[in-house]
Amino acid sequence: MSIVPAADQVLAILRYLAARAGPASAAAIARDVGLPRSTTYHLLDTLIRNGFVVHLAEERRYGLGVSAFELGSGYVRQAPLQRLARAPLARLVDRTGHSAHLAVPHGREVLYVVEERAPGRPPLVTEVGVRLPAHLTASGRAVLAGLPPGQVRALFPDASAFVRRGEAGPRSLPELRGLLSEVRRRGHATEEGEVTPGFSSIAAAVPDHRGHPVAGVAVTFPTEEVDGGQRRVIADRVIRTAQELSRRMGGVASDG
Repeated sequence: MSIVPAADQVLAILRYLAARAGPASAAAIARDVGLPRSTTYHLLDTLIRNGFVVHLAEERRYGLGVSAFELGSGYVRQAPLQRLARAPLARLVDRTGHSAHLAVPHGREVLYVVEERAPGRPPLVTEVGVRLPAHLTASGRAVLAGLPPGQVRALFPDASAFVRRGEAGPRSLPELRGLLSEVRRRGHATEEGEVTPGFSSIAAAVPDHRGHPVAGVAVTFPTEEVDGGQRRVIADRVIRTAQELSRRMGGVASDG
């Protein structure tokens, strides 16, 4: 596949500005993105003319423009993640015989955006539009395990951040860190009746092109119906589904 350097450079500037809390100077952009100063100014001029960047003359800084907002709004309207996930989740349900869902991070919670219910299975609390504490759900734990430690610490700064639904689940940051370390070791996350008594879940994270977890794929099943061997099979299929969805998004997931 051929590479267009100018396109890569423009995208690098937009990603840099989008990741910052505020506008940046041209010198900072050139330094941090790794571009010549003259190239940076030319690209910024092009982005300004097209509305993707604004020049804040008084501050001598550059920030994202209205066109960047419209681009993000278009992504939300089109819901590409949900569209891409439906077919893989339907196959996951067919292969496991249990209900599957997709959740995206929303602060300290996860928001369920797709649910594929297995035939004959009862409805779950993880239906579309529901938000649940990320540290209690398999999907949320899968996502949290892929975040930098500093980001997890910012999300859970003290004991008040650990919302409870029962007696189970981590109650402190050290407990959560230990749980997430185990998730990374296994390659998938679990929860045992911490969301709904009598039901368990297995989940894997969906990384984007940067390796950042943007969603969690999970299968939920009656705890007593599934033994250890069946759980290993479900975990393998959940991981493969997450990898497939990552590839469909242009992510970095591998088959290993």
